[in-house]
Amino acid sequence: MNNAELEEYLHSNIPITKAMQVGVVEIGGNRVILSAPLLPNTNHRDTAFGGSLSTLAILSAWSLLRLKMDERNAKNAHLVIQRQNVEYLHPAVMDFTASAMLANEDKWQRFEKVYAAKGKARISVQASVEAGGKVCARFVGDFVVLASP
Repeated sequence: MNNAELEEYLHSNIPITKAMQVGVVEIGGNRVILSAPLLPNTNHRDTAFGGSLSTLAILSAWSLLRLKMDERNAKNAHLVIQRQNVEYLHPAVMDFTASAMLANEDKWQRFEKVYAAKGKARISVQASVEAGGKVCARFVGDFVVLASP
């Protein structure tokens, strides 16, 4: 899947991504970077709404897992977030990005073994949200991946 295909997938399957004007900046390896403009995500203080920062972080992590599962021919696997923690560090006063990465390759290999054996597995994904070169938020999310019936 390339950038345009992922963006279309998100806009078609997760309607809020279209309203937020989410774009795909980079995909590859163990990283996904998504973007969102400030204007449709503004709060009453003319900064990015915290929910938009959190949503973009979740979406970047979810997209990374979706691409990784697609690589292993598990395109119909169900990916859901189980738990998240977001630490807000600075307000985002301009367009922002969320960059998700796998914390550890060993954990991914363990995840794959459990998924292959049981048809379900859990994994943590980290993301950072940046605007203007500043880290505005840090995200850690636990995701559950289930094989489709």
